[in-house]
Amino acid sequence: MEFLEKYQIEIYLDETYRSGSTDNLNTYNFEYFNETENQLTTQIGIKLYENGNIKYSAIVGSDCGATTVNKNSTIIEENRILICCSNTIFCLSKPELKLLWKTVADEITCFEIFKKEDFYIVHGEIEITKLNNEGEILWQKSGADIFTNMNEKDNLEITEKYIIAKDWENRIYKFDYDGNEFTDMQQFK
Repeated sequence: MEFLEKYQIEIYLDETYRSGSTDNLNTYNFEYFNETENQLTTQIGIKLYENGNIKYSAIVGSDCGATTVNKNSTIIEENRILICCSNTIFCLSKPELKLLWKTVADEITCFEIFKKEDFYIVHGEIEITKLNNEGEILWQKSGADIFTNMNEKDNLEITEKYIIAKDWENRIYKFDYDGNEFTDMQQFK
């Protein structure tokens, strides 16, 4: 659980939740699921507490690849929360947890999201994506293979001027925030 000013926010996987079921462990004020005929592969519960009591709750869900909840899979801002959930970024208002927008930001899975100035960078399995504050895709870049590797560490680095990504074969990609790719290894210095 994260403590921010007067609210406490809990974000967690809730894979057993089924819409309309009376056997759910948790109940939610709001459900935001991508429309699909497939089974949802990731469902993430969000509870917002005030003075120790649940004030609002929501669950988001999507299909495609599975996402875990980690330190870089969510961004909590003053008036909204952004969450990586499978192939989608969900943006909810804070504190009400109303859906502001959702964007499919990768074909398979969104691993991480980072705030940079007035935009976001999404580390996806297939693509690195830049979103504006309204969730519109400004650009997407892919590599020769997926943007992850066996040890699942050091796959993406956000620097002041560049995004540096590694793919499965440990090839290195460097993009500036305008989406330009640098292939000359001298430019990495």
